Amino acid sequence: MIIDDVNRGIKKHKARKRIGRGPGSGHGKTSTRGHKGAGSRSGNKRRQGFEGGQTPLFMRVAKRGFNNNAFAPKTVIFNLSQLDAAFEDGAEITLETLVTRGLLKGKFDRVKILGDGDTKKKFTVSAHRFSKSAEEKIVAAGGSVSRVA
Repeated sequence: MIIDDVNRGIKKHKARKRIGRGPGSGHGKTSTRGHKGAGSRSGNKRRQGFEGGQTPLFMRVAKRGFNNNAFAPKTVIFNLSQLDAAFEDGAEITLETLVTRGLLKGKFDRVKILGDGDTKKKFTVSAHRFSKSAEEKIVAAGGSVSRVA
């Protein structure tokens, strides 16, 4: 073996196989698909779940139960410590201000404020839900809470 033979024929960008370009190309007539059978037909390469005649996985696995999770309302949660860090004293916190500050992203159905952390700032907070501790801490700091319908 010659050392030069090792890398001979290895190309960085191999040219694609041009099928269906006549008998002179070597890939004409049946265009490398052979004669008859499923492999010669269109759409065969993309048969989803097909495992060569073996019973497909989706048929072998038991199907049980139903989950309504896809239809459940999406709740975004905020901790009091997050609000304390993001807003100054006397701020009015609404869903719109949360969105404009970039704290609320994506699709959601409701916002809930949780009482993790403390605050000494007066906030006027309006959200869909509040935990008991969050409501108590906001009111204790001199702020107010209002629920959005």
